[in-house]
Parts: sequence; structure tokens; C-alpha cells
Amino acid sequence: MRGLRGHPTLPADAALLLDGTRSIHTFGMRFAIVAALLDRDLVVRRVRSIPPGRLLLPRHGIRHVLECAEGINVRPGDRLRIVSDG
Repeated sequence: MRGLRGHPTLPADAALLLDGTRSIHTFGMRFAIVAALLDRDLVVRRVRSIPPGRLLLPRHGIRHVLECAEGINVRPGDRLRIVSDG
């Protein structure tokens, strides 16, 4: 999976959910992101700002990562709800 590498930016209203992921990196990216670290119930446990060229190591209890644009309003305790387009 390539993720956001090679993209010029991430729109403020977009995010990338990495299902079954416990760690991420921003090598090869041109912009910083906010990583919301989610547990198995899609509850935000931690939020980290990650500049380009960094590695976020696996965290205990984390099962998914939501990569968001900087400035997103997400806090620990928030729950991600996945909504279908159809």
C-alpha cells in the first residue's frame, strides 16, 4: 500500500484509514499529517502530529491509524463512524 506518499497535500476534508495498522511513517511525504491512533472499537486513543521523514512506532492497544490533514479537530475519546455512500 502506498498511502499518501507522492501526494502534494492532503485536503482538509479528507483522511486515510489504515485498517489493521499499528505504526506509520512519513518518509517520502512533503507535508506533515495528524495521526489518530484508534483501538479495535475505532475510538481515538492518541493523536500525534507527524512531520515528513518520521516514524511512529507501534503502540499498545492500537489497531488502526487515521491519517488526517493538520488542523483536524480530533481528540482522544472521539469515535470514528464509517458511513457508506450507498
